[in-house]
Amino acid sequence: MLALALFGLFFGIALAGVPLLFAILITTVGIIWMAGMTHPLETIFLSFIGGVEPFILLAVPLFIFAGELLARGGVGKRIVDFARVLFGWLPGGLGVVTVMSCTMFGGVSGSAIADTAAIGSLVIPAMIARGYSRGFAAALVAVAGTLALLMPLSIPFLVYAFISGVSMRSLSMAGLIPAVLSAIALIAVCVWHGKRTGCDTGEARASKAELWAATKAAGPALLMPLIIIGGIWSGAFTPSESAAVAVAYGVVISLFYYKDLKWHHLPQLLLNAFITSATVMLVIGATGAMAWLITVEQVAQQLADWVQIVATQPWIFLLLFNVCLLLLGIFIEPLPAMLLSAPLFLPLARHFGLDMVHVGVMMTANLAIALYTPPVGGTLFVAARLAKVGIGEISKALVPLMGATLFVVLLVTYFPSLSLWLPRLIASW
Repeated sequence: MLALALFGLFFGIALAGVPLLFAILITTVGIIWMAGMTHPLETIFLSFIGGVEPFILLAVPLFIFAGELLARGGVGKRIVDFARVLFGWLPGGLGVVTVMSCTMFGGVSGSAIADTAAIGSLVIPAMIARGYSRGFAAALVAVAGTLALLMPLSIPFLVYAFISGVSMRSLSMAGLIPAVLSAIALIAVCVWHGKRTGCDTGEARASKAELWAATKAAGPALLMPLIIIGGIWSGAFTPSESAAVAVAYGVVISLFYYKDLKWHHLPQLLLNAFITSATVMLVIGATGAMAWLITVEQVAQQLADWVQIVATQPWIFLLLFNVCLLLLGIFIEPLPAMLLSAPLFLPLARHFGLDMVHVGVMMTANLAIALYTPPVGGTLFVAARLAKVGIGEISKALVPLMGATLFVVLLVTYFPSLSLWLPRLIASW
């Protein structure tokens, strides 16, 4: 079966330590050569270029730059202070503050790595000083940082909208309830941990004056997702244009309102965003070439025939879908994993009558978990570096946190209304 050969070769090359970009391209060319196919290599080059040509992908580097601006421009500190005033009095209060801060900052940045780095650098030292273990502090930040992927400005949602043809307007709202449910599940773990260990029984409640001061400071940052999503839903601007609006808004509040950034900081932030964007776009191009081969050789149809034998009911397909995404995400970052898996799974999902918006939320939620799954999770490494702790210690603390998020993923999988209710409600207005 070509599907097994293709993915077997890819995982073999990737596990050998070959960079992802080259692993994808070597697999694509290698399968053509080993199977004796007659596809000219020029087609691979054209598919690579075509993969990064769509106009909507212009939003990816712009959102990355907006995330850089907000992560360095003092927005994270204001959000943490705001969350601490609201939730610091709860048992496990600093853990709760971490979750809520990551959720709110994720609504602004749309990037799990930026969310983890910006919030983690502020809360991890405070958590360790309060008595939390370094492993738990790092694990919590690594998990909570991925909530950004389910928030309205999520970069994976933007890419999925491009792949599937689903409206970004609907996707922007579809992940909100799953994100809130995930945050609640993580908060429950934090409260339990705070009570069980006795390391954090909560702070004194904030006064009205403190609440007003924190709200005033964080308000401009928290308005950003409302402005962007409101503009998309009203038709004032497209998703690509919304990314430019996010950059302009980020420049204004970071340079002129908070004044934590100076003009001389912008070139370095632009360079950081350029490097990240170039890496992402090269991988998108490579996965476009592999996706072309998958389509031309009808790999998706072969897989569909096999799945129809194994998965006779929709619930069985959904279970297999989740398992495959989790396994794929362990080895590959969310964006390339989505680009590789979508051509295979979307036709199957349509066969079982699934809503494509619901499928997008499921895919993103599963691939978000992979970001903090040992041994190669992206947010896991960021949090480990910030907490100065080994992956082994973090992995022990991950167990209850990962259990909470997996439970939410199952809820979202088997109760589609959790994803679809809000966008349908807003669309009916």
